Amino acid sequence: MSEKIIIGQRGVLTLPAKLRKRYSLEQNDELMVEETAEGLLLRPCVSMPIEFYTEERIAEFTKDDEAIGAALAKAGKS
Repeated sequence: MSEKIIIGQRGVLTLPAKLRKRYSLEQNDELMVEETAEGLLLRPCVSMPIEFYTEERIAEFTKDDEAIGAALAKAGKS
């Protein structure tokens, strides 16, 4: 299937509504663009935020791990 789209003055591409519906694309969805031997390929993508942990947050995880270990040990003795 071929569809004609136009590149706007600021480089914005507008996908036809029927393609957006077919691929469940909505406003602010992200697409990857790849160069291929045939030309450009657009593919939906998913971005996952990366969380950076402070030393205090890591200490909370360690505390939780210790509490879980203690609870499991207690449950195993029952």
